[in-house]
Amino acid sequence: MGLDGAQGHGERTTAAPATPMPHQRPRRPAAPPPFDLPAWVAAPRPEAAPGIYRQGYAQVDPDRAEDAKVPTWPLLLRAGLNAVVGWFAYLYGTQLMTYVLVWFGGQTGIGPLAEPSQSEAMFTLLIVNVLVLAVVIKIFGRMGRWPEVWRRYVAPLMARTVTREEPAEEGAAAQAERTRDPWAALRLGGAAVAAGRLDGEPTGDVDYVRIQRAWESAQADPVFVPAFVEQVVARGAAAFAHPSEARELAGRDERHDLLLSQVRLGTAQDVPKNPLTHRAAGFALDPSLLGTSLLAVGPAGTGKTARLARPVAEGLCLQALAGTACAVVIGAADAELGPDAWYDVVIAPGDQGSVYGLDLYGAVQDPDEAAARLAEALLPDELTARAETARTALQQVVGPFRAGFGRYPAVRELRALLGGEPEALEALVKALRAAGRLGAYERDLEQRERQRGRADDPGALLADRLALLDRPAFEGAFATDGTGRPPFAMRVLDHPLRVRVKLPERSHPEAARMLSRLVVGQFVQAAAAREDRSLFAGLVVDDASAALDAHIVRGLQRLRAANAGAVLLLRTLVDLPEALRAPLFGAVGCRMVFPGIAPWDGRLFSEAWGTHLVRETAVTHAPDTSGGLVRRAGRLGRKALSGTTAQTESVTTRDVERLRWSPSDLAHALPAGHAVVSLTAVSGEQVPPLLVDLRG
Repeated sequence: MGLDGAQGHGERTTAAPATPMPHQRPRRPAAPPPFDLPAWVAAPRPEAAPGIYRQGYAQVDPDRAEDAKVPTWPLLLRAGLNAVVGWFAYLYGTQLMTYVLVWFGGQTGIGPLAEPSQSEAMFTLLIVNVLVLAVVIKIFGRMGRWPEVWRRYVAPLMARTVTREEPAEEGAAAQAERTRDPWAALRLGGAAVAAGRLDGEPTGDVDYVRIQRAWESAQADPVFVPAFVEQVVARGAAAFAHPSEARELAGRDERHDLLLSQVRLGTAQDVPKNPLTHRAAGFALDPSLLGTSLLAVGPAGTGKTARLARPVAEGLCLQALAGTACAVVIGAADAELGPDAWYDVVIAPGDQGSVYGLDLYGAVQDPDEAAARLAEALLPDELTARAETARTALQQVVGPFRAGFGRYPAVRELRALLGGEPEALEALVKALRAAGRLGAYERDLEQRERQRGRADDPGALLADRLALLDRPAFEGAFATDGTGRPPFAMRVLDHPLRVRVKLPERSHPEAARMLSRLVVGQFVQAAAAREDRSLFAGLVVDDASAALDAHIVRGLQRLRAANAGAVLLLRTLVDLPEALRAPLFGAVGCRMVFPGIAPWDGRLFSEAWGTHLVRETAVTHAPDTSGGLVRRAGRLGRKALSGTTAQTESVTTRDVERLRWSPSDLAHALPAGHAVVSLTAVSGEQVPPLLVDLRG
């Protein structure tokens, strides 16, 4: 007790100075400012190239972009020298032109200055001055680049002067812009009562996009307008809420523009390798880009999860709350892909506290299709050569089981059938006979019986692989008879759901690899088979090294037309079979490289990005042998005195093809916190590789 009391006394003494004094008020964290909906809606969003964050984007003037290539001091010095020379040329030019006209008039007796009146002489001199001044400005202004100086320095200075002189008018215009009515469409469309109800409530960007989407749907048929008004009047900003009743994500980032479904990731750098339109502009992804799928490669610790996977997952979850997307996020249980509160369904095989299980068959109605997908997920990369026989063996038992029992087999039942256990086969035959389906599946069962016990029996291989899922830790996670956890199936991708799959990579790494292949394959299959494709179906895979096979790579190409896409993260391309790397690069439209990749990985990206024309200047020096005897003697004397040989310099400029990014640059020259990304939109519009700072 004495030690405990002394320790407690010491702790109180240490914490005492942190307690506020009686005359001090405890500091409270500042509350975030309320969301300014009118300003957010009224923010300019001009049309821009893919990958540009359009909210508040200022379009780049091509002339100014070209002007920025010339340094300031050489530009101003050249402009000043041409102005001085032009002034003298103007003075002497007007005198010369006046003298010529006077001489010509005196010699010929004709012309305006032969016997001029005062008004005629003044008019003629004015014309002469204007003509000379125009010629001087044309010649010396072009050489001194005066228009460029005007655009870069004079025009901005005049604009700032006008702004200081008229602050009241500018402030009024800005205030009018900020107070633009966000519910004007409702008032004009006959829902003024609903708009008035929304005016009196705090409304966030998720609420605004969700209600606007419902209003657009209601306008398709005037019959639905009264129902829309009734819902808004009753619930206000919570009208048409997500089934979870969530209207915001806890701890979300504010870099998302839900009005355009854009997720801002960083800023494109102002470097010559980046296109002029993207330099210093915000970098963002949206469904038109994610619809072509994105492949990101980078070692661990370079920010793939924190700066790419998590923001994209967050943006998709917010779009799901707004009713415009559904999200499936796959990663290890300890991956930082957002808290569980972000998601409606959290599937954690290996965690007994998980509420939902996983349907191994994806709720596919065709048993042969379901068995084929499961067989491809069960086999590792080194056994893909036996995929066809394994697929057939699995179909020979899954189809008969579903016909006899009216459901798909559970893991233990499937393992027993593939292993050839007599009790399991007898029970299956008995169920088929009772259902009157034995004749349709008798040949499959006989074929399965003939292969049992052979050295090349694929059933034994599949049974061994299924043993990895038939563990006590996975009890109830893959139930098909209704006794375990409710199984989640990918057929619900036409609803705005948010799904998180936590893989047990630490405790059961090989099982995690199989489940990763299975879930990704089910997503690709279900997304392409949707009838209602109004929602964007987004998939984020934190580590896709185990999830990719030939079937999935082929399926990625079909996602473009299905309003769906995937974000696939890899540590290195070496984790994939060599025969799969080139098809994967061709299947995805967006490619991203993080710092620290290996040169052999950089070579594939460099080849995919190709070459472009670069203007190259070559300077060559050669001994000067021109001139006569005097010049040669002078050069010999100079060489004797200084030890250097007089040389001539020749400059050659030509356009040559160079790699946009060489493998060496990608492997060694990328700064930390940056990435190089190329983009392709669903429409086919492409953006060359961009150097992007992901830290801001």
